[in-house]
Amino acid sequence: MKKIRLEKKGIESLLSPLEADVMKLLWKKEKSKVRDIHASLKKDRKVALTSVAVILDRLHTKGIVSRTAEQGRGGTHYIYSANASKEGFEAKVIENAVEKLISSFGPVAVNYFNERFSKQ
Repeated sequence: MKKIRLEKKGIESLLSPLEADVMKLLWKKEKSKVRDIHASLKKDRKVALTSVAVILDRLHTKGIVSRTAEQGRGGTHYIYSANASKEGFEAKVIENAVEKLISSFGPVAVNYFNERFSKQ
């Protein structure tokens, strides 16, 4: 999560459209296989099973989801789950953004936050 797209709101400002849709499903189901997520997604959009697998792997690499391996017919299958609730994910993104502002701008950022939030 390097860039926040300010023209969009919520998780759509942080993730690609497919990543956001995958995360919405994981937050509802808690745990899912790639095939289950693909089956849910293909009801509303044209998406390949391999695209869903790649997105889940990227989300795992970013630390947004975790996975466990399960042996089954055809070999190893991954079961994915979100590492945090939607609210926890959003809070972590805000925390990281604020920390980057403070580390980049130091006292100026802290003074701004104090002034901005003491008015409310």
